[in-house]
Amino acid sequence: MEHFLHILRQPDNLPIAGMAVALLFLLGVWWRQARRFDAPAAAPAPPTENETDAEAALPERVNTWPYLVRVELLATLVAMVVLTAWSILVDAPLEGPADPNRTPDPSKAPWYFLGLQELLVYFDPWIAGVMVPLLIIVGLMLVPYLDRNPRGSGQYTFRQRRFAVATFLFGFVGLWVVPILIGVFCRGPGWNWYWPWESWEVAKPVAHPSRDLADLLGVSGGSGAFVVGGLAVGVWYGLGFVFYLRRRHTAALRALGGGRYALTAFLFLTMMAIPVKMLLRLALDVKYIWATPWFNL
Repeated sequence: MEHFLHILRQPDNLPIAGMAVALLFLLGVWWRQARRFDAPAAAPAPPTENETDAEAALPERVNTWPYLVRVELLATLVAMVVLTAWSILVDAPLEGPADPNRTPDPSKAPWYFLGLQELLVYFDPWIAGVMVPLLIIVGLMLVPYLDRNPRGSGQYTFRQRRFAVATFLFGFVGLWVVPILIGVFCRGPGWNWYWPWESWEVAKPVAHPSRDLADLLGVSGGSGAFVVGGLAVGVWYGLGFVFYLRRRHTAALRALGGGRYALTAFLFLTMMAIPVKMLLRLALDVKYIWATPWFNL
């Protein structure tokens, strides 16, 4: 683990490690509060003499001012003190002037772009650098129009919003934070995969030649490969239609409606396709699911 500790101690990697620790802490706080609220003991107490039954049925609430604003102010002051002390005690990790005859290996993007750089291993540049960020932005813009469930609003809860909370945590932690950590700690020279206990001084062998899904299934080139890839993509997105046929009579899908369900299913299946494609590339060296003259997925 000496090599991992060496990477961890780099000035530009310490904030990333701190971000991971802070994220785990905040997730722990959320989970503790959610369990308290979701517990059966969290049911409202009987009304007192000065409150009505309707008021007693409401969950416990506190005012934004001064309780929330006061905590946010204190957190802001603490963050300013920490960043000021950090900037005084630790020099900025600047490198020498750029030299085209001596490029760094590995050449890594800033930490906030490392997730996209990691996706370039598994997808074409226009998908990893354009389509995925565009779908993230559009998906976030559509959330208020797709998810109109009022339950759990303003509360720490998991039981009342299982799908929404689980989807957000998987998309943010699994598809954004984890690729950043992989790019920082597990990608070495040649952008090869190095486990934390492996030294970057040990050269990795040349990567195995990649292949398309059709080649893996014994169909090489031509219209056959085109059809196999198209069927694979069609079957994947067809899962959303099959789920709708099986559950269309439930209250949740009736409230969602056909149009909003179609958008939700498309965004969800597209998000889940990212880790599936990553696993296929890492485990089976599959480069493309569907290779066409116009685009490659």
